[in-house]
Amino acid sequence: MSFPLLTATAALPALGAVATAAVPASRRSAAKWLALLVSLATLALAVVVLVRFDPDGARYQLTESHAWIKNFGVRYELGVDGIGVALLALTALLIPFVVLAGWNDADPLETGSRRWRPTQGFFALILAVEAMVIISFEATDVFLFYIFFEAMLIPMYFLIGGFGDRAHEHGEEAAATQRSYAAVKFLLYNLVGGLIMLAAVIGLYAVAGNFSLTEIAAARANGSLHMATSTERWLFLGFFFAFAVKAPLWPLHTWLPNAMQESTAPVAVLITAVVDKVGTFAMLRFCLQLFPEASRWATPVILVLALISIVYGALLAVGQRDIKRLVAYASISHFGFIILGIFAMTSQGQSGATLYMVNHGLSTAALMLVAGFLITRRGSRLIADYGGVQKVAPVLAGTFLIGGLATLSLPGLAPFVSEFLVLVGTFARYPVIGIIATFGIVLAALYTLVLYQRTMTGPVKPAVASMPDLKARELLVVGPLIVLLILLGVYPKPVTDIVNPAVKQTMSDVHRTDPKPAVEASK
Repeated sequence: MSFPLLTATAALPALGAVATAAVPASRRSAAKWLALLVSLATLALAVVVLVRFDPDGARYQLTESHAWIKNFGVRYELGVDGIGVALLALTALLIPFVVLAGWNDADPLETGSRRWRPTQGFFALILAVEAMVIISFEATDVFLFYIFFEAMLIPMYFLIGGFGDRAHEHGEEAAATQRSYAAVKFLLYNLVGGLIMLAAVIGLYAVAGNFSLTEIAAARANGSLHMATSTERWLFLGFFFAFAVKAPLWPLHTWLPNAMQESTAPVAVLITAVVDKVGTFAMLRFCLQLFPEASRWATPVILVLALISIVYGALLAVGQRDIKRLVAYASISHFGFIILGIFAMTSQGQSGATLYMVNHGLSTAALMLVAGFLITRRGSRLIADYGGVQKVAPVLAGTFLIGGLATLSLPGLAPFVSEFLVLVGTFARYPVIGIIATFGIVLAALYTLVLYQRTMTGPVKPAVASMPDLKARELLVVGPLIVLLILLGVYPKPVTDIVNPAVKQTMSDVHRTDPKPAVEASK
């Protein structure tokens, strides 16, 4: 293609962020509409990328390659495979909903001596994150990927620390302190991971002489690039550590509950449904493709860590008093399933993991955004402050229930298919781990249904007696997500057709084939 479609898909929200930030403070409404239009235009470009992508064609398509820093072999190289294009589409799809859901979240508000940052800054930061995430899914130069992998921390830091949740039981001063703590913790954890990855990136260049993912992988495959076993394993650990922090994987997960608790609901969705996916995506693209032997070597330990994430995250979700922290710990459990599927090293597991990334983005967005609407109405994140909401706001309660049922992977909703594939793929090679992982499903049913029971059923508490139901803008946010959860739950083939060829190539990278069935099919 002569037109740089991938560059345009990332550049549009980046330029939109600059334009939105330049809108005068007195024109808040104009900033909102500009951000929404830019996000919709980016979604249109993502749809074009999706249409132009041929699942049965070359591994990386719509490629672009230009010299950047010649002295160090750094190139501006872009390309998408089936996994990257699916996550690119997910990101572009979710951002308009994030913008709409946060329509009033950053409006100026005087509270004592404090004042919220300008509205246009909030929406400009969201578009900046979108641009950096999209180019992370497109980059096939390791150094280029690293730049944006780290750069996205800056706008996220300001979104968490500067535009946090206004609902706080101890007042604005305590809320500001907690937001600052959560933002700094998020930044420090991810910076440490990034610095370790930088050392690994430099080490990779010292061994390979360039940063091109495709060239290094091809050289590894044809034997023209030899990497000592110990070197490969150290480099793998450097990359994997950074991705495990971002994912997040136990025990590197502790920044996530604080960040989601103190963020507005749309920013919480941005964290767990968009930004965190870069970590699991990078495990598939970089860890498995660049370091196949080290990936196989580390698999037993990673599977145990993923299993701990599944059970530990679900157990802590059961005991939460804060709605947002509950969703955060549930997400840690779900990311455990994704990483389990990736390192089960089976086609079902990796297809399920990729599908899980997409479905988790949709289900978490639906649940968290409805929870955000609920919290905005009541002014509290505490579960104990709610009760009987379904009697006064039935549509809100109904959408909350569907989002919750999707989170627990109810059959008929999208996450069920992906979780089932992950468990089948894991059981085929590691039956004991697969059996233990199923307890995560039981615990998910427990924390989801208990959350719904305590907030939506029972006597109507006085504080929620006059709670309004979902409005038109809020229905426009939640409705399409619910529809997609149902459609992909009944018919996931459009996504699996895109990702399966890429998964097959990834399996070839790590020299793995699916285990043969223990019992042969009768003829």
